[in-house]
Amino acid sequence: MEKLKQWILNQRVILVLFILLTAIASIQSYLLKPGRLTEGTREYSHYNNYVIFKQSFYHLTDHKDLYVLYPEEHWDLFKYSPTFALLFGIFANLPDYLGLLFWNMLNTCVLVLAVFYLPRITNLQKGLILLACLLELITSIQNEQSNGLIAGLIVFAFALCERQHFIIAAFCIILSAYIKLFGIVGVSLFIFYPQRWRLALYSILWSLILFILPYGAINFTELKILYISWFHMLQNDHSPAAYGFSVLGWLKTWFHFEPANFWTVSIGAMIFMVPFARFKMYVSHGFRLLALSSVLVWVVIFNHMAESPTFIIAMTGISIWFFSGKATLINIILISVCFLLTSLSTTDLVPHDFRNHFIQPYVLKVFPCIIIWFRIIFDMLNIKQTLALSGDTEPLSVNRG
Repeated sequence: MEKLKQWILNQRVILVLFILLTAIASIQSYLLKPGRLTEGTREYSHYNNYVIFKQSFYHLTDHKDLYVLYPEEHWDLFKYSPTFALLFGIFANLPDYLGLLFWNMLNTCVLVLAVFYLPRITNLQKGLILLACLLELITSIQNEQSNGLIAGLIVFAFALCERQHFIIAAFCIILSAYIKLFGIVGVSLFIFYPQRWRLALYSILWSLILFILPYGAINFTELKILYISWFHMLQNDHSPAAYGFSVLGWLKTWFHFEPANFWTVSIGAMIFMVPFARFKMYVSHGFRLLALSSVLVWVVIFNHMAESPTFIIAMTGISIWFFSGKATLINIILISVCFLLTSLSTTDLVPHDFRNHFIQPYVLKVFPCIIIWFRIIFDMLNIKQTLALSGDTEPLSVNRG
């Protein structure tokens, strides 16, 4: 047991483990033979999402619409910003085997280093947080998704704010929003710091810079058309019959209740903001850490199109909540159920038929996350009873920016 503890404490070991597993998953994706979505359709690469990201760069530089289907190249739509398409040129100009590997490594390393950068929690806690997230990260990596990067950017933003590096923190949040719009929820963390107005200005500045960044590849009229096309695509990129692993999906499958997405998200946002009324708790590091956990879970469970690879974001928040707090009986039960239903349920360790006929139809992957999110809200409202971190209420400095 002592050897295991020392292994978890060793950040180099954790980083090497994550890098090795990411490399294996990337090589596997690259080597797998192309497959067909349905019988009689054309074959597509197993790393289709990476191809979508790669081709978006060439579509941008060729002055094409990014937000229409290109079935001769890949299946599914590109759903990120023109800025992301431009920045992906870093990978697009590499051979696929290298671009895919480096893209997945970026997602892994940003998340691992962000957790390592968290202040005022031990190396043991950091190691446990990352190990608890490992299965979900691999799921995201196997789908070449950006979710590890999103989670890492939000965690980095929090850690940077705690260290009062506000201009970089604002960049992390705004960049996450230019990858996936829900990253903008991370801006709510800025309210805890006396320099919140400076953070707001930095956020506006970075928003403008990233907005016009593609102007180097296309003219302003084309850029405007692309943003209009992007938002039009997002507005229409859903089916009333399917809500994914989300609160909406849970309400529909469990209770046959289908409220409008707007009202579900609005009510979720109001509940999310209730603990923020405890202004005197802003000086509490434990309170701020719970808020970070709440953000990371909220952006997944209230995303009506959430898929399995998205849950690395929620699991990061849940792991931070559990391993930085008190290991009460109810918390142990909640994290155990979450690990079983959220992380293990969609792996090959669970029988295929059980997954297809029970786990997926009843969106059980999201259910523990919903319950834990309400537990996090409860903890934020009762921070004096649940406080676990020593020296928690040091005043926030107002002298550095």
